[in-house]
Amino acid sequence: MTETDRVGPRLRAARQAKGWTLDDLAGRAGMSASTLSRLESGKRQASLELLVPLTRMLGIRIDDLVAPPPDPRVRRPAMRRHGHIVAPLTREDSPVPTYKVTYSPVPTYKVTYPPVDDAPAARVHDGFEWFYVLSGRVRLVLGERELVLETGEAAEFDTRTPHSISAVGPGSAEIVSIFNPDGERLHTRSAG
Repeated sequence: MTETDRVGPRLRAARQAKGWTLDDLAGRAGMSASTLSRLESGKRQASLELLVPLTRMLGIRIDDLVAPPPDPRVRRPAMRRHGHIVAPLTREDSPVPTYKVTYSPVPTYKVTYPPVDDAPAARVHDGFEWFYVLSGRVRLVLGERELVLETGEAAEFDTRTPHSISAVGPGSAEIVSIFNPDGERLHTRSAG
């Protein structure tokens, strides 16, 4: 299937995502429902004359109909922050149904913490965090409490509570961590 063969199904999907019938979109775009039906089924060749009014009514770009779907693989390099390694698991540019590009709504990272004897200084910032321990043992200092989480355990907390996360024991610990945008900004974009 070529990219031009995908125009019809993508046009239909965009129309249906709006909850519109063939008659609804055809009327708004100034064409017959029969013409639109033939476009969607691939029985009529797409032309700019037909696609421009349709994409305007649907609020999409012509590129959304003819461009290949984006590569879903995450190709962002790991980075070192605050003594640990942070590997992004979500793309900065994520696909949505019409192939427009937007920031991922759920920033997710794999974080590797080297073992340390003492817990790092607690931090406080806006945000919310959730993490799951993939391997090793993780020390979570949350306010006055110090908890040790084992492989397979998870924690969630408001990052306005003083907190620190570190590996405890002889080896490194790996977690998958999900932040809201405020927490993500501090943990991955500040110097460290």
